[in-house]
Amino acid sequence: MNITWALLMMALGSVGVQQNQHDAEVAIALKSAMNPPIIATQNNNSNGSTPAPNATAEANDSQSMLHADPQPDAPKVKGIYVTAYSAGGERMEKLLSLLDQTELNSMVIDIKDDAGYITYKTDNPELQKLGNPQPFIGDINKLMERLNKHDVYPIARIVVFKDSILAKKNPQLSFVNADGTVWKNKGGDSFVNPYNEDVWKYNVDIAKEAVKLGFKEIQFDYVRFPEGFEKRADTLKYTKTSDSRVDIISNFVKYAKAELAPLGVRVSVDIFGYAASAPAEGIGQDFVKISKNVDVISPMIYPSHYSTGWFGVKEPDLDPYATIKGSMVDTHKKLDPLGSYKPVIRPWIQDFTASWLGKGHYIKYGKKQVEDQIRALKDENVEEFLLWNANNRYTSDVDYEK
Repeated sequence: MNITWALLMMALGSVGVQQNQHDAEVAIALKSAMNPPIIATQNNNSNGSTPAPNATAEANDSQSMLHADPQPDAPKVKGIYVTAYSAGGERMEKLLSLLDQTELNSMVIDIKDDAGYITYKTDNPELQKLGNPQPFIGDINKLMERLNKHDVYPIARIVVFKDSILAKKNPQLSFVNADGTVWKNKGGDSFVNPYNEDVWKYNVDIAKEAVKLGFKEIQFDYVRFPEGFEKRADTLKYTKTSDSRVDIISNFVKYAKAELAPLGVRVSVDIFGYAASAPAEGIGQDFVKISKNVDVISPMIYPSHYSTGWFGVKEPDLDPYATIKGSMVDTHKKLDPLGSYKPVIRPWIQDFTASWLGKGHYIKYGKKQVEDQIRALKDENVEEFLLWNANNRYTSDVDYEK
């Protein structure tokens, strides 16, 4: 099996990423994931501020907080992804009806999206200064009231280090080319610097406001360096320390957990599903180190994104049960040694048709295929899941207790 191609296909379903916009980005990201981490050294010509010396120490001190679930009475989450546009628009009525009529009970809603926009009008002057809040959700308090009325468990999705808005407004927080321009990937998107503690604080401050609004869980996405970073780590200008990329990403997660724990909110992270089976050190993601420091881990394990041969399956998209089962076997093997630090495993699964795979390599996904994935999870003692559909159009008549 061609492992690089397998990893590429895994990444294309990254939560919140439109398939036709970011193929090039994730292709390079997955190639970089195969490479060992480069230990960064101090760049005297770098821009921005160095993380405070006590940040890592404080993050490490937070370990004792990780044993107890901050929400032991939370439901077994069975949720759907909801864009800010859907949450603030007419589609929300249909999505709420779906939850009212089924065993689904949760929504993951964009509060800071893939471009870096805060998706509602915040009154926080610091967030207004750093971000560019938009009224995609016209009345955030009214939305929270609707969710509460329908007994929806609300999860706030916050895209962290992929942030074109923050990078453009504050180049010193990003990666800068030799000519002084902010670096962009092939899709035209910029990232901000995971080494910079101001970036950490900004995203955690958004999370804290989400908690005040009533969200029960914060789900961080794009908790990683940009694609192919190891190839440009020594040429771009940015603040860096002696910490490896893997360590700095896990330290951000520790920091976020420590800051949010006193608020009684769960912390979760989206991660490439393949990371349970192959290393992703090039972009700074270590499956175990991240998982150890969250309440919930959400690997993205869409069958359509595994190539021929994964888990002994010739065409993974044609056999969702075997593919999901195999991915969960690997996930448990990775995380079982964590003991009491093992987080809730709540994967993202597929509720879309991957026609781009070509004739003979995909099937139309509907009731049976979604139920097969849920059955595979249950057979591997995984009771929670999140459904991904970019357009928020979910299959009807599914038995979510399969």
